[in-house]
Amino acid sequence: MQLGKNHLKNIEGLTFFKILGSGAKNGFSAIPNFGTYVLFCIWETEQHAAAFFESHPFVTAYKNRSSEHFTAYLHAAEAHGSWDGLQPFEKNAQLNSDQPIVVLTRARIRLRKLFSFWSRVGSVSQSLDGYDGLLLSIGIGEWPLIQQATISIWRTQKEMMDYAYQNPKHREVVALTRKLNWYKEEMFARFVPYKFTGSWGGKNAGEFL
Repeated sequence: MQLGKNHLKNIEGLTFFKILGSGAKNGFSAIPNFGTYVLFCIWETEQHAAAFFESHPFVTAYKNRSSEHFTAYLHAAEAHGSWDGLQPFEKNAQLNSDQPIVVLTRARIRLRKLFSFWSRVGSVSQSLDGYDGLLLSIGIGEWPLIQQATISIWRTQKEMMDYAYQNPKHREVVALTRKLNWYKEEMFARFVPYKFTGSWGGKNAGEFL
């Protein structure tokens, strides 16, 4: 992951990127999963992204080592907070309650709060399993334990909102986040997906839209 950063510098049209590992089980685990990684990029145009994914040696090398790859193309709709001191998203889409949505949550956890956080987050990840409307979810991060994020794809924004505000485990952790001051930095963003390519878990990308 760290060596990969050197290959992503000075690429035309790439304004922000992160290489992220994932957790074991469903991704929401302190134990790393050394088989699944996420490359998160912000591009000036889709043409820049297409050129990179089609022919750049970095992508080619990763694909040659992979049994499966999946790419989501997103427009940013909402963003709150910061990521490494930046708010990198330019909002250029409108959310609709009956259309698909992708959600990103990211946080830098305070060192003295690590045990408190990890002792409670497991119940939230379990509450996601089989939840109506959830198409995909994974826990990811820049560094194990400390810098954590989640990405989830939902069939509709309404179903995502039902989970966020009606699921008791999720509401409990949101309340504890404020009460216990877990995070040194946090980012919450919502996106409108407009194209998926590849496959995830044997499921064709076209089934996600």
